[in-house]
Amino acid sequence: MTTTTDTHCPYCSLQCGMRLAGATAGSAAGAAAVPVAAPSVEVLERPEFPVNRGALCGKGQNAAALLSPATRLTAPLVRDRREGRRGELRAASWEEALERVADGLAAIRAEHGADAVGVFGGGGLTNEKAYQLGKFARVALGTANIDYNGRFCMSSAAAANRIAFGIDRGLPFPLEDIPRTDCLILVGGNPAETMPPALRYFRELRENGGTLIVVDPRRTRTAEQADLHLQPLPGSDLALALGLLHLIVADGMVDVDFVAERTTGFEDARAAAMAHWPERVERLTGVPAAQLRQAAQLFGRARTGMVLTARGPEQQSKGTDTVGAWINLCLASGKAGRPYSGYGCLTGQGNGQGGREHGQKADQLPGYRSIEDPAARAHVAGVWGVDPDALPRSGRSAYELLDSLGRPGPDGVRALLLMGSNPVVSAPRAAHIAARLASLDLLVVSDLVLSETAQLADVVLPSAQWAEETGTMTNLEGRVILRQRAVDAPTGVRGDLWLLRELAERLGVKHGTGAKPRFDDDPETVFEELRRASAGGQADYAGISYDRIRAEDGVFWPCPAEDHPGTPRLFLDAFATPDGRARFAPVTHRPAAEEPDADYPLYLTTGRVLAQYQSGAQTRRVGALNAAAPGPFVELHPLLARRLKVAEGDALVVTSRRGRAVAPARLTDTIRQDTVFMPFHWGGAGRANTLTNPALDPTSKMPEFKVCAVRVEAAGRTETAERGTQPQQVGASAAGGTAGRGKA
Repeated sequence: MTTTTDTHCPYCSLQCGMRLAGATAGSAAGAAAVPVAAPSVEVLERPEFPVNRGALCGKGQNAAALLSPATRLTAPLVRDRREGRRGELRAASWEEALERVADGLAAIRAEHGADAVGVFGGGGLTNEKAYQLGKFARVALGTANIDYNGRFCMSSAAAANRIAFGIDRGLPFPLEDIPRTDCLILVGGNPAETMPPALRYFRELRENGGTLIVVDPRRTRTAEQADLHLQPLPGSDLALALGLLHLIVADGMVDVDFVAERTTGFEDARAAAMAHWPERVERLTGVPAAQLRQAAQLFGRARTGMVLTARGPEQQSKGTDTVGAWINLCLASGKAGRPYSGYGCLTGQGNGQGGREHGQKADQLPGYRSIEDPAARAHVAGVWGVDPDALPRSGRSAYELLDSLGRPGPDGVRALLLMGSNPVVSAPRAAHIAARLASLDLLVVSDLVLSETAQLADVVLPSAQWAEETGTMTNLEGRVILRQRAVDAPTGVRGDLWLLRELAERLGVKHGTGAKPRFDDDPETVFEELRRASAGGQADYAGISYDRIRAEDGVFWPCPAEDHPGTPRLFLDAFATPDGRARFAPVTHRPAAEEPDADYPLYLTTGRVLAQYQSGAQTRRVGALNAAAPGPFVELHPLLARRLKVAEGDALVVTSRRGRAVAPARLTDTIRQDTVFMPFHWGGAGRANTLTNPALDPTSKMPEFKVCAVRVEAAGRTETAERGTQPQQVGASAAGGTAGRGKA
């Protein structure tokens, strides 16, 4: 029987609505499902969903391609060890795989302590999985060491939001408000390629007479839509924001009444900004003082305004301060806590928002509660039926956790359960992280494909994916939506909730109150528990149910009761601080952790391309997407290429203090002459994150992905030929090179 199911795209944080036409789903994916051998599923538009109004990008249009068993894992894999070396991965039964995992985790925990076992999650997991994974780490394993790849996404914006406003939600207003503001500054984001259906909101803004200012070292497809494009040096966004605040103050554009009535800390922020006059900021950023003045006038004189940041300013070792400086600009001009005004963050991953709200982060419990807060511990422990004192304290952040893997001594993590992430490609200083993963006593990966990280694992567990299981996600607006199951998983595939239940039982976790399973595998049952655990917290889902989400096309948190309307717009009456006032951040400019020098004279910045997503583990297996973006490249200005004596397509070697990558040249005059750009979707020789700097923001623990110093030179003939032998997903389309050419 063929039917249609309303659901959502598996990729970015828009969580675009779509409709799937295909085989009717049978039994639960976590149990013995009746398989659909190769489901024929058609992706249809769902125009009534308000976020994307039916529009889908190429990734969404091709989302069903991964449902075929031919493209993914369909059986557990285990690695037999011989003489201390890793053997080959081979197919195994679920019973063998689960016993191997449970026995290994139990043995390491018994010998080295609970914190010798780590858990690493993903920003694409449903709320139910994220919640259950955090609970599993703290209750079944007793470890403090859990974090997730969302730490690499918007943690700096989250930290700055909490400092300034007392709460962290990507957007404090729905996307539909964007076209109704008068001036919007977009900093370090490229939605034309990262979330194309959102671009219509920026176009409508301009059609309505509003002004769009884009800040980016590259003239991206988004920047081409702007009324004004500011093109700063990578890593100088903090100085740019301070310079604009200087002009807001100097030119009399401060909203004095708003500052007095609804904020604190302005004088210290003003004093810091006054040291950043336009000519100094021009020297620091490369943005002409005239453009700075133009931007300040456009934003400062506008009746309403918004600032949106993305990974550009956030993925820096000073990302929290940088976002704080942009928030200062909103506060000083009175453009926060009012209709069609405010600061927001364009979250990247599909559930980057919800994934951290309910327990995947090292320092948080469900409901966005601090794990160090005694009241929070008592509340969550009550829901879980455990002693609050039994819950661990804060653990390591994502990079710190990955860096600790396999290290000897009491602080080393000896085993890791990794779910829905691919740090061999996505982590900074990726070659080092790959070595750390390979040094573990036990690495367990649950994923739907054999990613680069899964290839290092001792046990690989095939998981069900978006169309094969039901669960909630929270998009960048704070809108909780429901992905509904449309097809059965292939034979041999199980859901992650089922996996966690089975492992918990094998680790000896007893039933909870009323003889209920401590770890249920029914997603709606898990969500009902999540509602109770989040009740009273900042991210309060207590009033949200599956039925309500279906009826309302999503519900905005906080929603503390079933008769509460939800909260699409935050801060209109007060900010979420103890006194209801927003806090200015007294920040000042400082350079990136690593600036160019004689040995490494260029800036490298990284990002995404339209046809690929995150580490590429899924999209690189889709023919249509691979055809559009077959491999990595190095984007550079033609004048820099002339200095290097290279042409379009020539193989380049990019070297940083952490390693080297090889990829073909792509010439464009849309990038600064002192900067090169690489997309980070590929592993192998073209892996951009081999180069990136793991220097951490002291507050958010965000690594400095977006700026590091590199040297670029033409590849010799031998290296070009070797590069041509790389597997397809590395992007092996070789281009000619001549030894002895220039370098920079």
